[in-house]
Amino acid sequence: MNFADNTLVPSTPSRRMVIVVRADPVICGHSGEARCLAEVALTRGFDDVRIVTWPLDALEAAGLPLKPLDHLLPYSPGITVERPDPVGDYRVPDGRYLSGLIGRLVELFSDGVPTVAMSLYLSPHAIAVQEAVQVARRIGPARVTTVAEAVGSDITNVVRECVTTGRFGAAAHILSVYLEADHCVAVSEYTKDLIVASAATLDDMHGTTFAQQCQERIAISYPAVDSWPYLSLTEDRIAETLTQRGLSRDGYVLFLSRIASAKGIDDLIDAYAKSRSAERVQLVLAGRGPYEEAVVARVAAAGLGERVRVLTDVDDAEKPALMAGSAAFVLPTREQPEFVETFGIALVEKALAGGGPIITCATGGVPEAVGDTALLVPQHDPATLQIVLDEVICDWTREQRAEAEQRARAHALQFDRVAVFDRLFQLVEPQAAVA
Repeated sequence: MNFADNTLVPSTPSRRMVIVVRADPVICGHSGEARCLAEVALTRGFDDVRIVTWPLDALEAAGLPLKPLDHLLPYSPGITVERPDPVGDYRVPDGRYLSGLIGRLVELFSDGVPTVAMSLYLSPHAIAVQEAVQVARRIGPARVTTVAEAVGSDITNVVRECVTTGRFGAAAHILSVYLEADHCVAVSEYTKDLIVASAATLDDMHGTTFAQQCQERIAISYPAVDSWPYLSLTEDRIAETLTQRGLSRDGYVLFLSRIASAKGIDDLIDAYAKSRSAERVQLVLAGRGPYEEAVVARVAAAGLGERVRVLTDVDDAEKPALMAGSAAFVLPTREQPEFVETFGIALVEKALAGGGPIITCATGGVPEAVGDTALLVPQHDPATLQIVLDEVICDWTREQRAEAEQRARAHALQFDRVAVFDRLFQLVEPQAAVA
């Protein structure tokens, strides 16, 4: 069940933090965010830090893009990753896993240890936390403060869809669970605005009052990023990583994200195929996702097989060096019904790593992630993307690149995990957890 070193957890903890999330090996920015928050918690007085997540077989069955297990970075001693086994038999296929998750949370919440429980994703993680808290308060001396963090897909995949399809009950349920938390946060101002707008639509349809409550209660807590692997890069480390991949410094344009339609990867391929840049640099498409086969086919159809590399096995250890060594980083993300980039963690990571400039689209929360430090192109516009790509690859001077790198890194430092954790806990007021 455990997938980390918990040898430093005391037999009788004095302060516990529990994070419920889709954790490693899922390729997801919020998986990394949970790791960052857990690591900082160890330095802020928590002597029992746990990430409670799903069994590996459940993650695989869900079809989520996963990192290779043998390439996962270790957690610090004192952090325990728990993957509770399902409860019940095969006749309750999905509920078995949720029951296992809730059951373990009840055990953690009902032993009297002052606990801060944070859920990333409202459905089903905030639901599991709130149900477990209610049970724990009935059966034991529960001393739990809850933090529910809403991410973009909570709204695009759940609330907004329910509102659009008239499923009032499901939308009301998830918003009610969210507002039951002691502290409600969202990963960007854009995400908060999206929640309030969806809640207002629900209110107009059914006379509820969710929008006002959301507007008043939701605070912003940007995703936490570990800046050290990016800021501590050496030229030797970059050169070693690139050599292993058969790449050269400033010799490629990099896309590194989930390989999905909403990331605009087809626009990038089309722009690159017609660009002057293709004569100078390779295109590296790194990641995993449902669009992998389509990407390979599109590259072949464009006759780019020798100029485009598709890497599906990039691990967290080599990601900073790949970013730093790129001539440009391109993420032409676009808004689709099922997905909006509500922040852009990969953009912050690239800004911290340095290297060539960032080219992206001003969709969702991306402007909050990059400020005025990236080159923004319209979504669904490979022609403009081609022009901007050629400009930075073929025409920019060394001085322009250096100035863009410095400005991007300075903006991104506000998202360092220590700064984010401390801002969040100024809201949470941990002393409330021990009262």
